Amino acid sequence: MLYAIPDTAPEPSMPQSPLDRARSYQDELSSIRRDIHAHPELGLQEHRTAALVADKLAEWGIEVHRGVGQTGVVGVLRNGNGQASVGLRADMDALPIMEATGLPYASQTPGLMHACGHDGHTAILLGAAKYLAETRDFNGTVNFIFQPAEEGLGGAEAMVKDGLFERFPCDTIFGLHNRPGLPIGRFETSPGVRFAGAALFDIVITGKGAHGARPQEGIDPVMVACHLATALQSIVSRNIAAQDAAVLSVTRIHSGDAYNVIPHDAALAGTVRTMKPDIMAAIGDAIKRLSVSIAAGFGAEAVVTFRDMFAPVVNNTQEAIAYAGAAASVAGEANIRRDGPPTMGSEDFGFMMARIPGAHMLVGNGVGADVHNRLYDFNDEAIPYGVALFAAIAERKLPKETAD
Repeated sequence: MLYAIPDTAPEPSMPQSPLDRARSYQDELSSIRRDIHAHPELGLQEHRTAALVADKLAEWGIEVHRGVGQTGVVGVLRNGNGQASVGLRADMDALPIMEATGLPYASQTPGLMHACGHDGHTAILLGAAKYLAETRDFNGTVNFIFQPAEEGLGGAEAMVKDGLFERFPCDTIFGLHNRPGLPIGRFETSPGVRFAGAALFDIVITGKGAHGARPQEGIDPVMVACHLATALQSIVSRNIAAQDAAVLSVTRIHSGDAYNVIPHDAALAGTVRTMKPDIMAAIGDAIKRLSVSIAAGFGAEAVVTFRDMFAPVVNNTQEAIAYAGAAASVAGEANIRRDGPPTMGSEDFGFMMARIPGAHMLVGNGVGADVHNRLYDFNDEAIPYGVALFAAIAERKLPKETAD
């Protein structure tokens, strides 16, 4: 049998794009993500998750350092002779929420769930580690930072205090977070403030218990708590300039256990979000002033604990531009918003960025429940975009062509 000989030689195959290569990891990374989702762990208790991360990094030939900031993990990958270094960071902890998704891989630990997508962030950073370990299209050092305890327990600060940047120097550092409502394949960032700083407050009111039928014999802390919860709302509206964004929310009030007993004490708790440290300090002072004075007006006492938990996340202008360029190289310029508005949500990544210039990016998570909701689930279709984004910024910051 004769075969026709083509007139022209076949075109050489095009090199695989970072996004296509990341998609080839989809099944493996989705499986890892769902395993982490089924076994959620609170901050500084991420022993199983940290072990899984460390084992995967070691499997891919990456140097592993465990126990950084208690349960954090850092993977180190070097290539070439370049002296520059980049940090890529993801968070690992879950939240104390009872999951209600009914998914096959739903939380197996009652009362805990990955309701913020840190399971997805961890899978993304693992995917970036696998990609860079295979391709090695960079010259320098990449530090893969798997952070514990982002949800209010100070994991970023713990890693920094444990010598994160002395042990694993980074010239720049980059993080990301999924964003429900932003379509899959879309990215959003901007120079300047991206996330608000956050503080938590507790107020303990001490009155005098009495029979519910004889309130005149006691000092009712419930009455004080109700007046105080309302009065606290005046702090932002009457003490903070309209152009200075701030939010104060009372999120918990507890007092008493019986229908016919005026309790001895009451407790309020809540959160404050601002974009500026001086505004945060002013709100903290106002909470203490109002609490003490209102309680005293009823004959009670109030003790306030105000904890400044998260620094604002502020993108370095140069690194934000570079990060946006990396996102555009992955998904096209039409799918990156470079002037995204800041959010009143908080991210303790700000503690790392206060030490090292860097940038943070929002990655589309598609349609679904918002974060911190019992019906939330990370969208696995976002994983390849996050992997490719991390890979692209590492390669841009550590270009191989500078090698001797």
